[in-house]
Formats: sequence, structure tokens, C-alpha cells
Amino acid sequence: MASLSDNENSSPNIYIPEEWSEAVDSIAYDSATSPPPIAFICGPKNCGKTTFSRYLLNVLLQRYRKVAYLDTDVGQPEFTPPGFLSLTIIDEVTPDMTTPCLKTPERCLFFGDISSKSAPSTYLNYALVICDYYQTEYRMSDKGENPPMKELPLIVNTPGWVKGAGYDLLVDMLKYIAPTHVVKMNIHAENKNLPAGAFWVDGEHDDRVNIIEINSALRDSLNRSVLIRKDAHLLRDMRILSYFRQCFPRDWNIYTIKELARALASHRPFEVPIANVKIQHLQSVVPSSDSFYSLNASIVGLAVDSEDSGKFPWCVGLGIVRGIDVFKGVLYVITPVPLSSLQKVNLLLQGHIQIPTCLLQVQGCISPYMTTNALTTS
Repeated sequence: MASLSDNENSSPNIYIPEEWSEAVDSIAYDSATSPPPIAFICGPKNCGKTTFSRYLLNVLLQRYRKVAYLDTDVGQPEFTPPGFLSLTIIDEVTPDMTTPCLKTPERCLFFGDISSKSAPSTYLNYALVICDYYQTEYRMSDKGENPPMKELPLIVNTPGWVKGAGYDLLVDMLKYIAPTHVVKMNIHAENKNLPAGAFWVDGEHDDRVNIIEINSALRDSLNRSVLIRKDAHLLRDMRILSYFRQCFPRDWNIYTIKELARALASHRPFEVPIANVKIQHLQSVVPSSDSFYSLNASIVGLAVDSEDSGKFPWCVGLGIVRGIDVFKGVLYVITPVPLSSLQKVNLLLQGHIQIPTCLLQVQGCISPYMTTNALTTS
């Protein structure tokens, strides 16, 4: 019987090469770095960016009370379900670097897809907007605060798409974020690696930017990189399952996918009045007459659109639209987002993040909810 945690706990023991330790120490304890470092981690797929970022995060937390983590990898994010760009503030060390853990981000935007290929300009705007938030809240120290705000170091994790348009996006982010350290991770296949040096700079390289080049951690007897071939689709599904597992108390006996599917099927959904929300379809065009019907049995981003939110409304989490009652004018939504936050949601974002098929294949778990078994957000 499949377990919700089997796939996440099957990773091999983490091996930290000496050059990784030296790179992390140079970032965390570089005496010339003031204010705190901004470390930009980049490289091709399966080179170890996520593992290196986790290790760097733990070391930085030995020096700083808190560390900001900007995640731009919408396919394999560190602290959120797939489809998000986010900024998370971390204040405790992660003891097991083999297991991803969900955390509530400080700010996040729902891109709605697992790759920036579907809307690269929107993706870039999202990354820059979140960077602006970090700069405003955690980098600028001239707010006149007493005591003054303590600036936080930043780790920027990036996707492994480093060729073609993916390379252009990486260059644009590097120019805008202006990191103090750029960690370029390489694999044995040199044609898949990023160019040497400050590849994002048009003119002369700024000596204040420390470029660190390191190799993938795992290597074979011929000194070639050993890539960990991940089943990315399965890992994404497991992250979504783990996210909606948060709808229930930790001490509930939910250990398998079948148990989670049945628990979600019997869970009381929130009742959201259709008149209270707008719908935005990401990367697709849906006729207005079919707008609400298209939401049925789908995953949506729950966002707050206000005068203060600007062009890109902040998202508070994900929800499953479990059913629609057009006569009563309500949507039935399952989400771990607390009611206090859900009551502020007035925008549903539909992208290409789908309900894992393993949930839909459990018999007896696809019947619609009844209105008598619903909570209201109004």
C-alpha cells in the first residue's frame, strides 16, 4: 500500500563535498560581506542546487537568527506546492536535508504551471516583484526604525532550465537581484553548464560579486557526475498530497494515499459565494460562460486582490474546488488555509496544476459534496 512519505524519505544520505563546505563558509563568514549576503544558486537540472541551498541555509542560520529564501523553481519548490514563486523567512535549522518540508511563505505568487516556458514574461515579473518585497522589508535599513531593522541574508534558488529562453530569464534575474555571491553548479556534461565567468554582465565584471563554481556532489569512479534521476511528476504529486494533508490534525491516522483520498472526500468544504470572487485563468483563455464550470474538480490559487496588492495579487494558498452549486451560487472549496485568511480571498487563479490522479482513482471518493456538509466563508 502506497505511503504518503515513502517517496520523500527514500533519498540517499547527503554527501557534502569539501568544495561545497568551502563555498558555503565563504558566503556565510565572508568578512567583506556587509550587509548580509545575497546568494544566487544556479546550474542545470540535477546538479544539486536544492541540496546545496539547504546546506547553505543551515550554515547561515548559525550566524543569523533568520534567513530569507526566494524560490523561483515553480516545478520543484522547496517550501511550497508546485506552481508558486515565494519568499519564505526561515528561523530554524532543518535537521534532515533529505526531506522537503512545507512552510508558510511570507509572500507568494501563484504562477500556475511547473515551468516558466508557458509565460516567461509573467514568470520574470513575479520573481522581480517578490525580490522588491524582500528589498523593501528586509534589505533597506533607512526606515527610521528604532531599533533599526536587522537586514536578512537571502538565498535565491533557481530552476534547472539554463538554455535558450531559460538562460535569458536567468540573466535578467541576476541583473535585477544584484547578488553578492553567485554559485554556479556544474555537471560533467559541459555543454549543459552555464558559461564561465560573469556571463550575465554586459561590460566589465563587478569585483564586488563573488563568483563561486562548484561541481555536482555525486561522482563515479571516472570522476563523472552521477545525476539523480528523479521522477519529477511523482514528486510534485507527493508535494500536493502533503499540502492537502494539512487539512487534518497531525495526530490523525492518515498514512496512505487511499486514507487521504477518503478523508478529503468526507471533509467539510468551505462554502464560497460565487458573487464574492473573481476568476482569472492563467496561461489559457476560457469563455466567460464556462468560467465557473471550468473550476469544478480543479486546484486553484487563493489570492487577495486589493488596491494595495498592485498588478500581481499575493496568494495565501491552494484550494480544491470540490463542487459548484450554480442554483445556490456557491463553490465548495477544500483547503488547509485558515478561515481568517480565506475570508479575505476574492480571486481564484486557475492554472495547470492538477489534482493528482491517485486521489481520483480511489473508489467512492468522487461523489460531490452536499450543501449540508459545508462551512461558509461569508
